[in-house]
Amino acid sequence: MTRPMNGERLWWLFALGSALFAGLTAILGKLGVSSLPADLATFIRTIVILLVSALAVSLQGQWRGLSQTGNAGLGWLVLSGITTGASWLCYFRALKLAPASRVAPVDKLSVVVAILLGVTLLGEPLDSRLIVGSLLIIAGVIVLAT
Repeated sequence: MTRPMNGERLWWLFALGSALFAGLTAILGKLGVSSLPADLATFIRTIVILLVSALAVSLQGQWRGLSQTGNAGLGWLVLSGITTGASWLCYFRALKLAPASRVAPVDKLSVVVAILLGVTLLGEPLDSRLIVGSLLIIAGVIVLAT
């Protein structure tokens, strides 16, 4: 008998999906920016993301959750959107200038940045696994991107 997936395991499925789609994003984005300016390519991609997200929210009936969100939560999401936009603009510009196989690994330094910010700003625990893993990511980026 199989057990249903709980939150302990389900996040892995979504995280692996994120990695798969992010890897595809690098390749598809590289193909897309070959004939367009990087900022225009980012804009087109953003419109598509907006439409896909709106469809997902609509299909799941989540629009009513907007009225339950406080101003602080919305403010953090606005800031997150700004930083996401800046990241995408930089990412597509980098893809325009260099091979995806070199850009994508450097972009993954975001993992180390997120760990550092999680520890310093959110008070998340730091242990030897995070330190060793972060150092390995940094070493991997150096090997792959240079």
